[in-house]
Amino acid sequence: MTSLRAPGASRPADPFVLRFEVVQERIAAPDAYPFTIPAVCQLDQLPLHPKVTYFVGENGTGKSTILEAMAVAAGFNAEGGSENFRFATRRSESQLCNALRLVRSPRRPRAGFFLRAESYFNVATEIDALGVTDAYGGKSLHEQSHGESFLALLTKRFGPNGLYILDEPEAALSPMRQMSALARIHQLVREGSQFVIATHAPILLAYPKSIIYELSAQGIRKVPYEETATYSVTRDFILRREAMLKELLAEGE
Repeated sequence: MTSLRAPGASRPADPFVLRFEVVQERIAAPDAYPFTIPAVCQLDQLPLHPKVTYFVGENGTGKSTILEAMAVAAGFNAEGGSENFRFATRRSESQLCNALRLVRSPRRPRAGFFLRAESYFNVATEIDALGVTDAYGGKSLHEQSHGESFLALLTKRFGPNGLYILDEPEAALSPMRQMSALARIHQLVREGSQFVIATHAPILLAYPKSIIYELSAQGIRKVPYEETATYSVTRDFILRREAMLKELLAEGE
């Protein structure tokens, strides 16, 4: 077979995680949360993209639950941080954390981080307590705005050949900074990194040739960018703002 790769082009890096699997024997209570969530209940195994994999869907569909389980299976702290973080503000890991198994390639990451918006404050506090702010730009994340601190994390702490799991990173970012974050993600991907991201933001969701899994009451399915509710609802509101506002606010009148 003839290769279409240009002469001198570098071979794409192998992914760190090929897929994840749910080991049914490890589920102590299959009728209890989170296996009552349709998308989680249907999970058997799910391939990951070597560059960027997204999870989208409404609140409560299981995005954060799946990302937390993946992060714990990869060796990260459940509340966030690198593999060296072991603090626990409040233990709340679900059963899925015990049942999930990652299928890895022989290649191992040189760096990694689990970022979750809901416990980012706790991670920033732990960074100060450990005295490792130099690795995050030399300034406490608490002394920066939410957006500034996240970009400092992305640019100063995240490095090449890393595995990065991000849960709703747009909580810290304006649309302009979401584009900056997307550019940084692309740079890190070109340097051999792999990302798994849960998001509600159509800008962050737009990385080309990624895998997008949409979670809903019907379960979980792979969808193209233009067919996600994240994209279509935002597009329709922008293009039909007056009509949609009239419909949304009619009840109040």
